[in-house]
Amino acid sequence: QVQLVETGGGLVQAGGSLRLSCAASGNFVRFNTMGWYRQAPNKARELVAIISRGGGTVYADSAKDRFFISGDNALTTVYLQMNKLKPEDTAVYFCTSKGLWTTGEYFDMDFWGNGTLVTVSS
Repeated sequence: QVQLVETGGGLVQAGGSLRLSCAASGNFVRFNTMGWYRQAPNKARELVAIISRGGGTVYADSAKDRFFISGDNALTTVYLQMNKLKPEDTAVYFCTSKGLWTTGEYFDMDFWGNGTLVTVSS
């Protein structure tokens, strides 16, 4: 079983910064990709950023040039550095992994954390 746990959320004033972390545990070696989604009140969950095994990244327009995703060498832990935060960034941020590798096999499985709340005050 795989578990993803997000940490680092909290209350911050507009213009400030936060760093979110997602640590994975379980029977695995690495994931194909890891990323962050967020869900604001009364809105659908949306992509924030994704990082692949080779280090390639994808950012939502709302996050580019302000947010930066990174991971460890095995891509089993990811971080989201959030700068110049805006009230519109207020949301629950979810960590996700897609594609699971064990020591000898690949499984087309996705996992989600339970989220961490980020609140940005104006």
